Amino acid sequence: MEKVIAGKTIHVNEEGFMTDFKEWDKTIGEALAVENEISLTPRHWEILGYIQTEYKNEVPLSIRKIGKSGVVDIKEFYQLFPKAPLKTATKIAGIPKPASCI
Repeated sequence: MEKVIAGKTIHVNEEGFMTDFKEWDKTIGEALAVENEISLTPRHWEILGYIQTEYKNEVPLSIRKIGKSGVVDIKEFYQLFPKAPLKTATKIAGIPKPASCI
């Protein structure tokens, strides 16, 4: 499916996750954050960068893995992304939904 966000056409699946990471940029990330009721801070960007790096390195993501990353603890992760943190963060980061998310 196609979706126009931040004036750009991106490809998403039926749940709204981007299917082509190459289409992602910071303006799309900002717009996806607004859709998910998140106001991005430098701390959010730091975590989104970590998630994208793990994705590029083909490392499977889970809440536990992020909590053990040394980048953010689970409590702060839930504070920054209150509703379904891993699902929301990966959606904003422009990567497919992790297998560990329902």
